[in-house]
Amino acid sequence: MLTVMGLAAQDAVYTRQYQDRKLEKAARKWLKKGQWRQDFKAANPHESVNITEFYEQYQKNPAQWTALFQWVATTDLQTIPAGRHPIEGTTLVASVEDSKNGPLEKRNSESHYHHIDFQYVVKGTERFGIIDHVSSTPKDKWRDDVIHYNYDRDKVRFYDSSPDRFFIFFPNDWHIAKVCNDTDDQDIRVIVIKVDYKD
Repeated sequence: MLTVMGLAAQDAVYTRQYQDRKLEKAARKWLKKGQWRQDFKAANPHESVNITEFYEQYQKNPAQWTALFQWVATTDLQTIPAGRHPIEGTTLVASVEDSKNGPLEKRNSESHYHHIDFQYVVKGTERFGIIDHVSSTPKDKWRDDVIHYNYDRDKVRFYDSSPDRFFIFFPNDWHIAKVCNDTDDQDIRVIVIKVDYKD
């Protein structure tokens, strides 16, 4: 598992920190070139996505990422039935969830050790929270590749989804999903695909 570097020297940390400028530049160039898309043009990574980690993980596991983007590019995400859909030729499963946002205090924070969460909200607005590593502490033990945290609400960064953006949560992106937004409509349809994390 990755560790977040430089925690003691910073007031807040929300994702993995990189010190390699050449790697970051290569990641931005790779993202812009867009071959990773597999003809998926409906959405771009949300601003919160760690682009350098996306780049690294894609290079380490191209088969799963290619299959993921091919699937979202060729599937009618609005009409496919809710439920679990195996992605042919892979061990990946797409979960199509018709769900509702809930109050922050009733939503769990979480991170995963072995998997990456790809989340794409295709209907409605889901609010996500990203929690700070410095002020957060585990509130239980790892169980089935998930752990939950105690966190400082004032340090949570909140982001609202839109159909032209997808989210990716790597192991160092401690997050809260399905948080109520500021509208009257809390109904959502979200596509969740768990990709294997590669050390």
